[in-house]
Amino acid sequence: MQIPYGRQSIDEADIQAVVDVLRGDYLTTGPRIAEFEQAVAHYVGADYAVAVANGTAALHAACHAAGIREGDEVITTPLTFAASANCVLYCKGTPVFADVDEKTYNIDPKDIRRKITPKTKAILAVHLAGQPCDMDEIHAIAKEHDLLVIEDAAHALGSVYKGRKIGSISDMTTFSFHPVKPITTGEGGMIVTNDETLYRSLCLFRSHGITRDADQMTKNEGPWFYQQLDLGYNYRITDIQCALGISQMKKLDAFIGRRRELVKRYEEAFLDCGDMITPYQTPEAQSGWHLYIIQVKNCDRKELFERLRALGVGVNVHYIPVYFHPYYRSHGYDATCCRVAEEIYSRMLSLPLYPGLTDQQQDEVIEKVKRCIGELKHA
Repeated sequence: MQIPYGRQSIDEADIQAVVDVLRGDYLTTGPRIAEFEQAVAHYVGADYAVAVANGTAALHAACHAAGIREGDEVITTPLTFAASANCVLYCKGTPVFADVDEKTYNIDPKDIRRKITPKTKAILAVHLAGQPCDMDEIHAIAKEHDLLVIEDAAHALGSVYKGRKIGSISDMTTFSFHPVKPITTGEGGMIVTNDETLYRSLCLFRSHGITRDADQMTKNEGPWFYQQLDLGYNYRITDIQCALGISQMKKLDAFIGRRRELVKRYEEAFLDCGDMITPYQTPEAQSGWHLYIIQVKNCDRKELFERLRALGVGVNVHYIPVYFHPYYRSHGYDATCCRVAEEIYSRMLSLPLYPGLTDQQQDEVIEKVKRCIGELKHA
């Protein structure tokens, strides 16, 4: 049986929370949504939270609320899942890719500065693997050029930057609750913000642009009345999902604690392995360790990947640079080159890391990784 690179951790309390909703009056838009939003907002230290259908919907909503329109440029990283850039395209904006830092794999503020033009509207920073970006420098750049800052924190719920939880720092921060993320709602996402105007825009956008709030409507014909004020989407999440999310939030710190234990065990095991580069964490940050990404040296990454998969170790690669995808190559990005990101991608490999991974399973992963690297090095 294969050990996956990531997996949800579900217990009986989670199951019972979902069952309770199924036996209740509300399945879709009910009280669990607001409760879940409040739980996440309180945890990260944000004033407002808006739960949506998935992490991509969260990014789309954030770009819409930021006012990204045709002709606007948004600077982001190529070393991420495609949704981080796709959300800009959804709003008819233009993603601009800045290279990454060779140690953290996160967007490099120095290259952000080089990529700014009069069309730049926002910076979309991605906390790859849960490692926080250099937010102080990113905010300094944003302030200098009057830009909005959106954080894609799909990997970083529970991560900390200079004593502050990710989610409390920027104009908007988005989270994902896909099964392999820090907590899960099955599918789901959320945007947090401290700006009431952005919050109102996000609420409209997730529900067709429609409101029943009398303070926002141009007129009110009665208690049945509602108005569409914007062109929104049906990005609503359900009470079923949010019940699971509420239950999962109670275990988030324990999940992260276990991830950190597993990372420490990896670090100790690989101290003598000179044929790989292990993850680097900046002194001012505490990663939530969504992923454990190594770089392999002196051996063929593809063959190592295939050997480990054949041995039951579910390694993966995070991520293919966005502009490598055929859609982007055929839409003006064929000449794009972020040298550091491409070099890292050519060597990177994600090892299994999730709260339910046992010490015995991890020892098996470590032994097989070391053995396969050794065999390929001397082949």
